[in-house]
Amino acid sequence: MSPTQSGGCLCGDIRFTATVNDDTMAGHCQCLDCQRSTGSARVTFCMLSDEQFSLDKGTLKTYTVTAKSGKKVTRGFCPNCGSPVASTGDGMPGMTLIKAGSFDDSSWVKPSMLFWQSTAPAWGELSDDLICMDTNP
Repeated sequence: MSPTQSGGCLCGDIRFTATVNDDTMAGHCQCLDCQRSTGSARVTFCMLSDEQFSLDKGTLKTYTVTAKSGKKVTRGFCPNCGSPVASTGDGMPGMTLIKAGSFDDSSWVKPSMLFWQSTAPAWGELSDDLICMDTNP
């Protein structure tokens, strides 16, 4: 795996680079907000420090919600094609969650945790080898 990974949105207006390694945390979130923002059973993400992520082209449009915890979560997406790219939150200062599907090559992503199992849809089955939490830690 290359320590520098690139990615972007569907239309190419957004491009980024990320510095990753074998210890880069990846997980799934099945909270209702993630389900709605992706139109899927979950979002798969990689957690990076702000220093590990660089937006190289374009400007993300953002939408902020208040999570069940009362903390703000801001989702960044392409203003042209709507592809979700990154999220930040009050509960994770200094961290950026990059949507795994936005990497040009996501074959290295190995999710180890599942958040919000309590709101998982019945049709969104995953393997049993993940650490599962009913909500956020």
